[in-house]
Amino acid sequence: MANAPNSYAQSAAPAPLTGLPLAIASIALAMGTFMQVLDSTIANVSLPTIAGSLGVASDQGTWVITSFAVANGISVPLTGWLMGRFGIVKTFVSAVALFTLASFLCGLAWNLESLVAFRIFQGAVSGPLIPGSQALLLMIFPPNKRSSALAVWSMTTLVAPICGPILGGFISDNISWRWIFLINVPIGIGCSYLCWQFMKSRETATFARKIDVVGFSLLVFWVGALQIMLDTGKDADWFNSPIIVIETLSAIIGFVAWVIWTVYEKNPIVDLSLFKSRNFTFGVIALCVAYAVFFGNNLLLPIWLQTDMGYIATWAGLAAAPSGLVAVILTPFAAKLLSKYDARILATFSMVAFSLSFYLRSLYSPDADFIAITIPMFVMGAAMSTFFIAMTTIAFNGIKPHQMPMASGLSNFARIVMGSFAASLTTTIWANGQANSQTRLSEIMGAFGTPFAHTIDKLRAVGLSQAQAAMVVGNQVAGQALMESTLQFFKVSAFVILLLIPLIWVTKKSMSDGAAPPPAD
Repeated sequence: MANAPNSYAQSAAPAPLTGLPLAIASIALAMGTFMQVLDSTIANVSLPTIAGSLGVASDQGTWVITSFAVANGISVPLTGWLMGRFGIVKTFVSAVALFTLASFLCGLAWNLESLVAFRIFQGAVSGPLIPGSQALLLMIFPPNKRSSALAVWSMTTLVAPICGPILGGFISDNISWRWIFLINVPIGIGCSYLCWQFMKSRETATFARKIDVVGFSLLVFWVGALQIMLDTGKDADWFNSPIIVIETLSAIIGFVAWVIWTVYEKNPIVDLSLFKSRNFTFGVIALCVAYAVFFGNNLLLPIWLQTDMGYIATWAGLAAAPSGLVAVILTPFAAKLLSKYDARILATFSMVAFSLSFYLRSLYSPDADFIAITIPMFVMGAAMSTFFIAMTTIAFNGIKPHQMPMASGLSNFARIVMGSFAASLTTTIWANGQANSQTRLSEIMGAFGTPFAHTIDKLRAVGLSQAQAAMVVGNQVAGQALMESTLQFFKVSAFVILLLIPLIWVTKKSMSDGAAPPPAD
């Protein structure tokens, strides 16, 4: 992110919009944010459908999620430079237009490779959407109504995750998974046109500043190498494969080279000196690890519901919806609490609530009904209502105003990329857990050969052949193994979240001054 002064804030700005133009422009900007946040969640419940349509396994389908997240995370540090070099309006409108084009191409994808390529393109151009929409909303609202602008922006970022799973599930079940991307096309066209019409006279001042090409290239290299290693490791038998070893070494060497270059570069793409702040260091670590666990669990739940519990995509989306709904209701109250109480208290509450939510999931049974499935999601919504605002308040406590854009870019980059890594690790851990459970269950059944044979005989007595009976029993074992692996993942997640609480209390006391924290998309 740019270190240059905010020249656009210093130059004379046009008068704020009022009446109908303000309403139209606000909706257009909100839709730009909505598209980006929606596309980070809408594909989650559709992964089994997408994978089946393209003829790949569900765990390979996670490339659709990770490719977008990694590209989005890498593009975030460039946002400040782009806005300073070309102006906020041009950067935002161009990002919306390119995002719309990328969505259209995703809808036309003919195989997994092409879909992943287009998702990378979509993620790469989405970096400016959230910070750009927030900045422009503040520009068009009168100063005394900027709290309303932030409310519009906040509600958009909270409502989109609710709509994503529901909309993705409904479209996949009733139309075609391609429309989870194609739906962005009319929205994007309308958003870019309206934003340009209402904002072109409000372009911000620009300034020339060299971009850290070497630093950015090294960043792309090591993050890309690590993500590819995580995504392909399971299928390639991990470090028994020379390719995986090469990818791992490339990621390590690239990371070390990037750190060394960034430390000595005068205008780095990210400012690692921010980690000298105790609050920023431990706040970002806790934020990223907790978000990674949260992201992995949110990815796993709809896949498990569809592969093992017999849910269709629509109902899998509905099962996830309560968390977002509760977060929308409680967030305004959480913001008020933050102005009165130490952010560490609210952050601890969110960690405990997250842990409780995951623990309740670990108690699911094979005959759990829809209500039982959704109860932990209500608890998760309470956790989400305080998590982001409390953790950003902690992390940015003590950061100087001129460092805030860089700090926001670095923390968001780390969080988004950690979420992508978590998606890959989740499917790997889940599959390995299933394989281990299935082996153990098979060994147990082998130790009780007579009852097992008796079950086969009973199935044969009702008309099944020997092969069919063995297949039925095998499917039951596989299903039970998948259930055990899922519940174990939830239980471990609950434990990991609790381990983060001490990190929160290593930081200094943090109180909100009523200002909005930097955007967490």
